[in-house]
Amino acid sequence: MNDEEQPPSRTGKFSILRSLWYRSRAEALDDAEAGRSITMPIESSVPPLQQVLRRLAMALVVLFVTTLIVWLDRDGYNDNADGSIDFLDAAYYATVTLSTTGYGDITPVSDTARLINIFVITPLRVLFLIILVGTTLEVLTERTRQQVRVHRWRSRMRDHVVVVGYGTKGRQAIETLLGQGIRKDKIVVVDPERKAVEAAGSDGLVSVLGDATRSETLRKAELQSAAQVIVAPQRDDTAALVTLTARQLNKRATIVAAVREDENVPLLKQSGADTVVTSSSSAGRLLGASMVNPHVADTLENLMTYGSGLDIVERPVAVDEVGRSARESTDLVVAVVRGKTLYDYAEPQAARLQAGDRVISIRQAAPTR
Repeated sequence: MNDEEQPPSRTGKFSILRSLWYRSRAEALDDAEAGRSITMPIESSVPPLQQVLRRLAMALVVLFVTTLIVWLDRDGYNDNADGSIDFLDAAYYATVTLSTTGYGDITPVSDTARLINIFVITPLRVLFLIILVGTTLEVLTERTRQQVRVHRWRSRMRDHVVVVGYGTKGRQAIETLLGQGIRKDKIVVVDPERKAVEAAGSDGLVSVLGDATRSETLRKAELQSAAQVIVAPQRDDTAALVTLTARQLNKRATIVAAVREDENVPLLKQSGADTVVTSSSSAGRLLGASMVNPHVADTLENLMTYGSGLDIVERPVAVDEVGRSARESTDLVVAVVRGKTLYDYAEPQAARLQAGDRVISIRQAAPTR
């Protein structure tokens, strides 16, 4: 028997099992650490006090039903004190029976009473105990459930969108993404403020609490497998560091960053951003347009607000549009993207649409439901 045919030794098998155990242990510790900083969307909107009151009401219903069963069959029971069973005795027997105390001063003596205890009261006792300990078990298992949810989420999260910053810019960006059909479970928010993270969780988004300039924070958001990254912090220097860190973790993702000053745009480009939006200069241009041409400014605001009247979108060229002029399209085409080059609709290169082109067009917003 040659070396390739030799079966693995017991020592080798033990090493493999030990390696798998350490790996699973490391993953569990990683999920536990991530669970402390990752906020999953709220599953239930029922307040804890309301949940406790609901369980208490269910327990009282079970207690009342058991009391009623014993009282209706009171002739089949014997009370060692006076020999008779009234409603208070029935309630007392139901309480000590459901709580598994069982003092033995009231006992079922008839066959019917004993059969009812076996097939009816015993299941009610089990149900009563489940209701009582349910709240405690839920509290004790909440951390484990959180780790399981985080592990499941991290294992299936691919080609998602990471939004750094849940301020005004970040929220508006997410609102636009949702309007364009991206699901909430494909968006992850990263923010250093706990209030912002909790707000994102309340809005149904997975959120990560931490400094986005640190690699471990972005890894918790699974940025290494993301398809798009939106960088929208409050400071330009933070945006540059986040962009640089994100590009080091993910070479293929499309990164869009927002800065306040035009002079910082080259810095963001060098850091790895594909597109940089200048908020202050854009706002200034909109202010100037509003003063000189107020209707033009209103139209621009309409175009930038997704779902309100007119939308500006990028879409692939339809099959029936290939070989035709951009002006012949059903919607208003303003630019053509061919490869990595952007052509204005009036340029000669955009005179005829080609297969594989993408067009930037203005169309009427779809009615919201």
